[in-house]
Amino acid sequence: MTDEAMSPLRRRMIEDMTIRKLAPKTQRDYVQRIKKFTAFLGHSPDTATFEEVRRYQLHLATSGVGVSTLNQSVATLRFFFRVTLGRHDIAAHTTFIHEPRKLPVVLSPEEVARFLDAAPGLKYKAALSVAYGGGLRVSEVVTLKVSDIDSKRMVIRVEQGKGRKDRYVMLSPHLLELLRAWYKAARPQGWLFPGSNPIRPMTTRQLTRACHAAAHMAEIGKRVSPHTLRHSFATHLLEQNIDIRVIQVLLGHAKLDSTALYTRVATKTIRAIMSPLDHITRQLTQPEPPA
Repeated sequence: MTDEAMSPLRRRMIEDMTIRKLAPKTQRDYVQRIKKFTAFLGHSPDTATFEEVRRYQLHLATSGVGVSTLNQSVATLRFFFRVTLGRHDIAAHTTFIHEPRKLPVVLSPEEVARFLDAAPGLKYKAALSVAYGGGLRVSEVVTLKVSDIDSKRMVIRVEQGKGRKDRYVMLSPHLLELLRAWYKAARPQGWLFPGSNPIRPMTTRQLTRACHAAAHMAEIGKRVSPHTLRHSFATHLLEQNIDIRVIQVLLGHAKLDSTALYTRVATKTIRAIMSPLDHITRQLTQPEPPA
């Protein structure tokens, strides 16, 4: 289908997404997924039948894509058919797939220290330290502004994080010292971590590449991404006996269940728990009191 013929339908979908204040990246992703759906159909997607949508979902499922990609496609199709086209019958028959819950990769405190020391330059060391020191998502790190660092209250303002929610996280004295060194060296204006074009922030891809480079230089064998630092932040706080509800607020989780996942990887906490086997053994080996 030509772009000219697609324009009115695409424009309507973009308007629907704008009305609902979907993030610009989400809008771009939705449009790209509908373009792929259109290419599969070979005709306008607004005339798609239930059977064609079913075949497209089968095509995705058998093509080897991950569960996350499948669910993203379902979310896009649901929005397109339910909101833009008002075809609730088709939207109701698109099904999300339950994604197996895997344990996150977590670095030890010693590994985190080695990793940050190996960061390629002051800019990336500061940015990755923010990711770990405040438990921020990579998208939240790169969109920080200089004005978000509140040294008087010793907090970092995270503006419009996931779910379009603002929150505050702690600003450690060590991190503040590092950020001041970065500011003195680069004098960033607006964005705390500007990209090659100063009017735009550093991209998530740039920070991810720096993360991989630091992990390689630090000789860390685990698969490390910026999100690994967020996982490590939460796990280390839990091992410090910080209340899980406080950690939930710091991470910006809507549900406590999401935060509770870290209880499964807090090995220091797990090791400190006495096994019932040891408890029984101690009772059996205790000498009987004298008669």
